[in-house]
Amino acid sequence: MATTIPLPTVAGFRRQRWLARFVRRYPMGVAGGVVIIVMAVTAALATWLAPSDPLRTDFLAMFVPPGANHLLGTDAFGRDVLSRVIFGARTALLVGFSASFGGATVGAIIGVISAYFGGTMDLIIQRLADILISFPIIILALVIVAILGSGAFNLIVAIALSFVPRIELVVRASALGIRRTAYVEAARAIGAGHWRIIFRHMVPNVVAPYLVMLTSFLGQAILLEASLSFLGLGVTEPTPAWGLMLSGAAVDFVQRAPWMAIFPGLAITFTVLAFNVLGDSLRDALDPRLRT
Repeated sequence: MATTIPLPTVAGFRRQRWLARFVRRYPMGVAGGVVIIVMAVTAALATWLAPSDPLRTDFLAMFVPPGANHLLGTDAFGRDVLSRVIFGARTALLVGFSASFGGATVGAIIGVISAYFGGTMDLIIQRLADILISFPIIILALVIVAILGSGAFNLIVAIALSFVPRIELVVRASALGIRRTAYVEAARAIGAGHWRIIFRHMVPNVVAPYLVMLTSFLGQAILLEASLSFLGLGVTEPTPAWGLMLSGAAVDFVQRAPWMAIFPGLAITFTVLAFNVLGDSLRDALDPRLRT
């Protein structure tokens, strides 16, 4: 009996061509993606990669400089800095992905609904968005987390709510043009309901700006998590988090043990830079106005 070999579909060829073109034209974006993948793998395998328990204290090994026993040194409680940096990647990704995905998704849906219905609903939503967007993200997140209280869940909610009005405005601008297209008018003419038109015909067509905003928000969310944790309004001790590590290394120990601040600071810098570079590359690749 002859065996049949499945042939690649047209969609598969298009995805491969798009990926090859992206790799060729945006090497910095690819490098950012590689850094993000390494970070995700490190966070997933933190239990096996970390040389010791990030919560275990050893008061006989406080402020040990980087060396053979502790590659990145120890902190004021004798905890291994490398282990805490590795486990801190989990906290950064958990808060970053949860807050970015939640805020971007809610904001995108609100933007599409506002563009589709228009009228008084659109007016009210846009005025609320204008009020919220007038505050810097860090200030808005700071106010929300101060009201809700510290903790990982409240931190995620605060950061997500800070992102909602920003992506709502971007997605609404795209959805306004989609609302007037022929296929939306045809769906309305054959009696399709409002929610079917919104989720079947409009939402899939705003995926490109949604993905670009989501990627750029990831870096901002990780930076916000570190900033709020540094101020004592994010995750709390003894949870390994890069912002908390910087807070513990502040002023009192920065001259005595600079490695306590250097290594978590580098982790934040490279992670945020990777997400920003990848987001810029995706924007250029997905926006037809920027293609050459």
